[in-house]
Amino acid sequence: MDPILTGLLKPRSIAIIGASATPGKIGNTVIRNLIDSEYKGGVYPVNPTAVEILGFKCYPTVNDIPYVVDAAVITVPAKFVLEATKQCGEKGVKGLIIITSGFAEVGDVELEQELVRVAKSYGMRILGPNIVGTLSNSDKMNASFAPFLPLPGKASLVSQSGALLIAMDAGTYTRRVGFDKMVSIGNMSDINFSEMVSYLSEDPDTNCIALYVEGLRDGPEFIEAARNCKKPIVVLKSGVSAHGAAAAASHTGSLAGAAKIYGTAFKQAGVTQATDLNDLFDRTLALSLQPRMKGDNLLILTNGGGVGVLATDSAEKYGLPLHFAPADVQEEMKKHMPDFGSAKNPVDMTGMAGNDWFYETTRSAYSHPWVDGLVVLYCETAITLPEEIADAIYRGIKDSGITDKPVTVSFVGGERSDKAMEWLVERGIPAYNAPDVAVKAIATLRDDQRMQDMNHNGSYAPGDINPAAARDIIASARAKGRDALTEVEAKQVFSLYGLPVAATELASSEEEAVKLAESVGYPVVMKIVSPDILHKSDAGGVKVNIKSSEQAKEAYRTILENAHNYKADAHIDGIAVQEMAPWATEVIIGSVNDSTFGPTVMFGLGGIFVEVLKDVTFRVAPISVEEALGMEDEIRSAAILNGTRGESPRDKAALAKVLAAYAYMVYDLKDEIAESDANPVIVYENGQGVKVVDARIILTKKY
Repeated sequence: MDPILTGLLKPRSIAIIGASATPGKIGNTVIRNLIDSEYKGGVYPVNPTAVEILGFKCYPTVNDIPYVVDAAVITVPAKFVLEATKQCGEKGVKGLIIITSGFAEVGDVELEQELVRVAKSYGMRILGPNIVGTLSNSDKMNASFAPFLPLPGKASLVSQSGALLIAMDAGTYTRRVGFDKMVSIGNMSDINFSEMVSYLSEDPDTNCIALYVEGLRDGPEFIEAARNCKKPIVVLKSGVSAHGAAAAASHTGSLAGAAKIYGTAFKQAGVTQATDLNDLFDRTLALSLQPRMKGDNLLILTNGGGVGVLATDSAEKYGLPLHFAPADVQEEMKKHMPDFGSAKNPVDMTGMAGNDWFYETTRSAYSHPWVDGLVVLYCETAITLPEEIADAIYRGIKDSGITDKPVTVSFVGGERSDKAMEWLVERGIPAYNAPDVAVKAIATLRDDQRMQDMNHNGSYAPGDINPAAARDIIASARAKGRDALTEVEAKQVFSLYGLPVAATELASSEEEAVKLAESVGYPVVMKIVSPDILHKSDAGGVKVNIKSSEQAKEAYRTILENAHNYKADAHIDGIAVQEMAPWATEVIIGSVNDSTFGPTVMFGLGGIFVEVLKDVTFRVAPISVEEALGMEDEIRSAAILNGTRGESPRDKAALAKVLAAYAYMVYDLKDEIAESDANPVIVYENGQGVKVVDARIILTKKY
């Protein structure tokens, strides 16, 4: 583990700069919290006018402290923080916990950047500014102005919002979800989410990492850190609706928004995404207490048919549909229920089930090789005591001798059931007051395992590429003052990265159009080429199935006339003459250069309705061929590619290579390409390949 971050997050001594003798002030609250949390390290208040605060000797400056100081909590007003930072550097402090606000969050970016520059010049790290502080149960340290340490547990939380961290701190007790550490990260002037994930990945007191994220500054770095993390990660991302879509210069730009990009990035990173605060707590509880679920065979035990049906519906909803238990499992379950019970799955022991039945079914089911995960449901009845049922379930799990399978529980009842579930959670078994939540929790453990199993083996690079020639084409367009390539130029760039483009040439007269059409071979397609007309179909700038020289001349004249009628002042480069590829299934491939994650690739069904249907999926580039195949299977209309209503399957393998090569291209040219589309891409029958019919590249702005 990073020794400097360790000194900051697990300090053996803390200076409080801005310490105060006045109750209610942050400089007083931090010291009081260190006392109340029973912090065992050195506590050194810094205040030039006080002699003693809350029983601790005060020092005029941090340099007057005669002991080693690992971390400094800074609470002085913003205008004094820079000087305090310099003094801490001179003292040899490892890290700063800057609670003070009034920096980049209110527009003073320069002061915040200067703090970081000064801190780095002394080898110090900064947490914050504009934070609550940091809390750690394993270190008995509440170096914050949150009121108390959270309920002890094996999860750790990193939050961008200080106020939310305080609220979640209190919520750990009402929700019975324990945390070892809670770290406020604030403005992230220095230490960011990526570094915290890497640090907590090595932390022996953390089993699961929970994140509250308003925005990332380091998208690719975060993906890399999360992929390398040894612990499950669950994240709640807020603010996605405010980001807005990228400028709609391309189809991809109009379809890409923050929610979609963040969602796919989290998936690629192997991160579980929560939908709200309740969901964050529910998933964190399961991920912090239970192992991942390695297979798809979920068994549900219950004493109530109704909750069993609800759980069955939830299993399908959360991607873990139930299978009938095999005969030997059913025979064992039947030993512990009346004849009118059901042993299929869910296993309904009926309302007659008591302690012994719950014990026996839990023990035998949990230990059976077919069962990959277990959900136990209990409805409170007059003939049972919830605390005894909880004990029976717990003993059944322990006596099975199994430790590498997950189990979740739901008790539906009153106060006694709540206390019984609290008892189970204290013993490492996630328990919820609704059956659907228990099922969602175990589905989370299955999904987390699936994400770990995904092949993230980097990118697919085509063997024969020429990046230098592609950059020359782009440089030539820029030299002419253009911020977009023509279709012909875009296809040339695509081709230089191994994409199979339809042969296309540019004609500047009717005669040249005829000559090129005869060279390409009839039938051909003719299209307007203009930097001012990006959507050619809208302008009447496309003519297809041209079969003769007369038709080619007429198409040339008609396209020019339509273009001038559409935009009278449009600059016309010429008319593209293109081979007319045989028609098959149309798909679209596109990209945007996202401000957080960089080049991001889109895939979906193509044609003119892509923005209406919005049946698309995204990945952050670069991607592997395996990830590209995953994109093909994600869209709602995936059945069309697999072959439907008598049609043959499409060439998904060839399409995946094209997708991966496209992702490599936009990643390699990320400083040049802002947005791009290949639409449509024609996908032929299995073994027949694909053909890129149309191409668009919007260049990045360079000033």
